[in-house]
Amino acid sequence: MFDASSTPAPAAAAESTTQARPARPNRPQAVLEVISKERITPQMMRVRLGGEGLADLSPNDFTDSYVKLLIAAPGSGLTPPYDLDALRAESPELLPSRRTYTVRRWDLEAGFIDIDFVLHGTGEDAGVAARWADEAIPGDLVAASGAGGAYAPRPEVGFHLIVGDHSALPAIVRAIEALPPRARGVALIQLQQDRDRQRIEAPEGVEVRWLIGENELLVTALEQLDLPAGEDLQVFAHGERGIIKRVRRELVTVRSIPKDRISISAYWALGRVEDQFQAEKREPVGRIDD
Repeated sequence: MFDASSTPAPAAAAESTTQARPARPNRPQAVLEVISKERITPQMMRVRLGGEGLADLSPNDFTDSYVKLLIAAPGSGLTPPYDLDALRAESPELLPSRRTYTVRRWDLEAGFIDIDFVLHGTGEDAGVAARWADEAIPGDLVAASGAGGAYAPRPEVGFHLIVGDHSALPAIVRAIEALPPRARGVALIQLQQDRDRQRIEAPEGVEVRWLIGENELLVTALEQLDLPAGEDLQVFAHGERGIIKRVRRELVTVRSIPKDRISISAYWALGRVEDQFQAEKREPVGRIDD
């Protein structure tokens, strides 16, 4: 997952996010320290986090496991952990931004987790979390909570279909790496630029197709894909909301794949910042099951 586009939303959509709603419950905060970071492709930065606070996270075995990061605005003077109740009451403008990210790798024995951040734009246009990752240095602190998650490839399944864009790449790679050696399937991965491909160690029976160009390529490739008839199937499909709506329609309506065989959700929405995207999940525009 990654910090959604910072392109301004239309006024009507922006207005819907200003309605009063209950405050989010405070989740236990794990204070993590930046150990190192590495630009693994031109648009992807891997940040390694660790420290004593790692023990305050709750890992799981899902390949799409994720944590929530709390990121304070530069110049706020705030350091984690944050007293969110006090900030809401006294200085709501200083509340840290909450962002959701897939954990690319858990290594509790070695004492770290890796999180991959998609870098997009520059300065304020880069997005809260992308800017933080780009500017972070070893020793910086960040608050996190989790982990959540819902999907892992089942080893007994006959055929695996994996669909996603740049935002889903960490979860996609983890899923492929978790497949048993005899697994069969295909992964459709859309990127804007060819230079952002990553090396993936896939089983011999799993084809990885890189789709370089516009988001629409995911839908076109899926529509043209021949799936094995009568095969026990499991699907993982995540990415941009508009594309995922169409992907779901193809999977459920056109191909009649049972819903309990499909893990599908939107990780971001074109033209929406993260807060707008999250708020719209409670509205008709945010649904993918139209």
